[in-house]
Amino acid sequence: MEKLTEEIYELECSHLKPEFRVSTEKLGEVLDDEFYEFGSSGGIIKRSHYNGNHPLNPDSMEIKSFIMHELGPEAVLTTYQVHNHKTGKLTNRSSIWKKRQHGWKLFFHQGTVSTGKVFQ
Repeated sequence: MEKLTEEIYELECSHLKPEFRVSTEKLGEVLDDEFYEFGSSGGIIKRSHYNGNHPLNPDSMEIKSFIMHELGPEAVLTTYQVHNHKTGKLTNRSSIWKKRQHGWKLFFHQGTVSTGKVFQ
């Protein structure tokens, strides 16, 4: 894996870990101040919603079919699927990461329930 792709892949994996998903502090290390998400539930979630009152699902999850596209010198798009080991559910995911003064931050994320087909 190319160095940047590997770095972004590790960041994507980090916020799927149970200890990140239940910690406002750890999520704050990854989320951009302007972060927003189109959730698989259909709702829109902003950075300010992660204030300790919005815990994320702590189930064990795994990334599959990860692809990164450079959008410019300070922005990348990732697409992948997440397999939830507890429920068996697959979701298609996409993220936009922006390079900030203190490293890469998750700017935008979208999750959509998958039909179960793995894309390439």
